[in-house]
Amino acid sequence: MTDTNWRPDLTQYPGPKYLALSRALRDAVRDGVLTAGAQLPTVRDLAWKLEITPGTVSRAYQLATQEGLLAATVGRGTFVAATTPQLGPTQPLFVESALIAQGVVDLRSPSLPHLGQAGAIRAAFHALADRIEDDYVDYPTQVAETDLRQAVVQWVADRRMGPVEEEDVALTHGGQAAINLIMNCCLRGDRPVVLAEDLAYPGFRHAARLSRAETVGVELDQHGLRPDALEAACRRHKAQILCVTTEAQNPTAARMPEHRRSEIALIARAYDLQVIEDDCYSVSESAYPMIRAHVPERTWYVGSWSKSVSAALRFGYVICPRGMGTAGRMTAQHVSFAMPRPISELALELLQNGTAHTLRQRSQAEFAERLDLMVRALDGQDIAWQPGLPFVWLRLPAGWRASTFARMAQAAGILVRSADEYALVHGHAPNAVRLAVAGAVPRERFEQAMHQIRDLLLSPPAELIV
Repeated sequence: MTDTNWRPDLTQYPGPKYLALSRALRDAVRDGVLTAGAQLPTVRDLAWKLEITPGTVSRAYQLATQEGLLAATVGRGTFVAATTPQLGPTQPLFVESALIAQGVVDLRSPSLPHLGQAGAIRAAFHALADRIEDDYVDYPTQVAETDLRQAVVQWVADRRMGPVEEEDVALTHGGQAAINLIMNCCLRGDRPVVLAEDLAYPGFRHAARLSRAETVGVELDQHGLRPDALEAACRRHKAQILCVTTEAQNPTAARMPEHRRSEIALIARAYDLQVIEDDCYSVSESAYPMIRAHVPERTWYVGSWSKSVSAALRFGYVICPRGMGTAGRMTAQHVSFAMPRPISELALELLQNGTAHTLRQRSQAEFAERLDLMVRALDGQDIAWQPGLPFVWLRLPAGWRASTFARMAQAAGILVRSADEYALVHGHAPNAVRLAVAGAVPRERFEQAMHQIRDLLLSPPAELIV
């Protein structure tokens, strides 16, 4: 069923046009004007009909997709997915295997290179098999995770975050689960406020939405979160949590200087903010003290294996504030009791026999080589990057819009993330895209994709389309 002729009247909705269009979409779905399965007009066609920019339509579609009203399917279009908004993210995070088989290169999220992880995990499971006893029918317990938490302390020893002990660690099902755990542990009230960088990892706002919290953006510059903007936001809003990335700002690739980390720590203490310090993307050694080193009594450090060992294991951890480890583990217990024993014991085996460290080193080396290839292919373009980080922030040249570039790259078999995907609902999205290192793609195909990106940048369309 299609309804590509849908044309709402935006004059009855006050405020910015993209919000007006998103409200019109909700009303049309609620009133039955657009039914489940109906196909919407293309971004370009609806923009022409309504005499607004394609970027405005694209942003409204994106907002409705995040709410679960719409679903976008590669190569088919945008469809009504539900009759009521849903909480949390609804877009698929990864490309379907059929598209990968067709040669589609996914640069939306870094993928680990295949460097022996399967064999290492297989060997570790074999080593564990003979240790399985009758108690495998019982619930897992956090008491049994003590050795693994101690191994995690050693795993993060290259980070300068002050004293860390086993009792400070809570284990989670990956980095996103860690963020959800912290918000469950810290947020109070009917409509709490969470502060985040105005361009930030979308998982922050998804976790906040699940906790019924409002997310407020704080301005960035080339060095990351601005302390003056943070203090202004603290004065306007009685926020409870600040989400920040210091080592590897996602998506801009900025590394925050040491003096700024100290300033932000002082502001967090002055305004009683809990700090989520996300370090899931940073794989190189830390040059500066983390924010946790400045305010260990209120900083929750988040890490995972998804960008270093294996994303399939869903292994993550939280270094809780000093004295808050028990609260963090109790929250985890209320959610899932403890980590599944096959995963916790596998992780401990990989840490104790050194395999996890070896895999991290190999992944870093391969990421570094592919990052060098990306940087050389984009020579002359306005890019931001840093060694050891598996993505590049590309500010588009004149003649391009981010949404147009993403669509034309997709037509060439390459998927990228537009800046729109990182902007908060009321935030501003720069004319930029993020390109991730696709470690799982054969190197020859990856290099070919980067040359395609380079050629595309040098040939902007005569007419901007979306």
